[in-house]
Amino acid sequence: MSGIIILLIALVALVCGYVFYGRWLAKQWGVDNSRVTPAVEYNDGVDYVPTKAQVVFGHQFASIAGAGPINGPIQAAIFGWVPVLLWCVIGGIFFGAVQDFSAMFASVRNKGRSIGIIIENYVGKLGKRLFLIFVYLFCILVIAAFADIVAKSFGVTDAATAAINKSHGQVATTSVLFIFFAVAFGFFLKYVDIYKIFGPKGGTAVNTGIAIVVLIVAIAIGLAFPMTITVKTWSLLVFAYILVACVAPVWALLQPRDYLNSYLLVAMIAAAVIGIFASNPEVKLNAFNGFKLANGTSIFPFLFVTIACGAVSGFHSLVSSDTASKQVSRESDMLPISYGAMLVESLLGIISLVAVCAIAVDGAVPAGTPQDLFASAVAGFLGPLGVSPDLAFTLISLSVSAFALTSLDSVARVGRLTWQELFLDAEDDHSGKELPGWKKILTNSWVATIIVLAPSYALMKVGYAKIWPLFGSANQLLAVLALAAVAVFLKKIKKNNKMMILPMFFMLAVTGVALIQIIIKQAKTIIAPTAMSDNLAAGLQLVFAILLLALAVIVVVQCCQKLFGKDEE
Repeated sequence: MSGIIILLIALVALVCGYVFYGRWLAKQWGVDNSRVTPAVEYNDGVDYVPTKAQVVFGHQFASIAGAGPINGPIQAAIFGWVPVLLWCVIGGIFFGAVQDFSAMFASVRNKGRSIGIIIENYVGKLGKRLFLIFVYLFCILVIAAFADIVAKSFGVTDAATAAINKSHGQVATTSVLFIFFAVAFGFFLKYVDIYKIFGPKGGTAVNTGIAIVVLIVAIAIGLAFPMTITVKTWSLLVFAYILVACVAPVWALLQPRDYLNSYLLVAMIAAAVIGIFASNPEVKLNAFNGFKLANGTSIFPFLFVTIACGAVSGFHSLVSSDTASKQVSRESDMLPISYGAMLVESLLGIISLVAVCAIAVDGAVPAGTPQDLFASAVAGFLGPLGVSPDLAFTLISLSVSAFALTSLDSVARVGRLTWQELFLDAEDDHSGKELPGWKKILTNSWVATIIVLAPSYALMKVGYAKIWPLFGSANQLLAVLALAAVAVFLKKIKKNNKMMILPMFFMLAVTGVALIQIIIKQAKTIIAPTAMSDNLAAGLQLVFAILLLALAVIVVVQCCQKLFGKDEE
């Protein structure tokens, strides 16, 4: 079996999914370019900014990808390559992309508001409050995790080898340059109308040319001048960056940085695809290892929770409805931005699968972190093209770090917006000008950002990894809530919502079983005579699991009452 065959199967299926199913969804929901989008109607120059489709696509894809489509499929490959391939393709087309597209569509049709406000409008205020609390806790988990990943991918340590420290320093220098170049690029796009000067096609070409030059310059400088800063210092610097990124206008940092990074990320995917065709790697991984492994791990729910972003991820609904929806200039742009970005992410999941297939040992996943396995495999794919393995490894590591950093500042902004909406009703003045004193303070952008980042930093320092098993379940459970909320919205506006029902209940079953397993496991740990630190970690996981499951069940029940109850006149 060849890795090329796996890749071709995925490519054909994903393209057909976009052309036929994606366009069918747009027709069913009545996507209409004659309608004014919130980005145009409420343009405030900060969060609501009408933007070219390719720029918003860059933001969407860079934000939703993270390290998930690399980590998940490689970890889930312990069951074999067939189940991973099937779920990435089927889940991506019929679950993940539907969620991302529908969340963006619902937000655009509701003044660019988040899923929380949509729940308030169509389900009730209690559902909205509980949903936003869920999202707030979820964002803290994600920020703590990705901040630690970024800090460790940038920082140098005494324990690491000189080669690894050098690679980390190169990645750090390049990433920092990306930020400064992005700010300059953002101001350039803001105050120079290149589309007016060069026309639509010429303006796009100029944008692309500038982005490519900036990337090459930043990478060249980064490779030549690696930074040597400790992980501890980077932890502080990363949070200082997030603090500014959360409140800065999207056009000044978030949009241009994600746009520039999207070229790097797409280039990485393109290089991996070309490398696979050039090297034609042999599939050394077993096709299927059974529904239950020797260690007791069952394919249900482990496969579906672990693959996560490669097929469906609740976090995507937050990006679609909290940030990207406020930048959409035309309704027709939503299909490529949301549905299309998700399918590209599924493709990345397939590439990760081919990577681990190529380096499998005795039919099994080899030892090592998913990021290192992925970088090593792709570096090997590029060998026949004459690319140095060391250079390829550094560039792939840079791309993976870019995924993590773009997700980090996006989820931090989502956390800030979520906290603000927690204290705002649908009828409130969301600009903050006419709010009472206490609401004005709690919804202040700086205050809200600090309230999100402070517990995230504390969690990172005390050991977020001890509650990280909850992330997969919480992420997928968030997808259930988003699907349920949008299904109610579609019913209210008399649009077809049947495509939401199966994904919603299937993912509810997956996450319900996963969280119950976590609750049972941690309860047994607490009862057993173990070390105090183990008891504290188990207790923390137990509290989070119970809280997340309870919040989700209440919201889903409320949504189902609206979804399957009689229509209100």
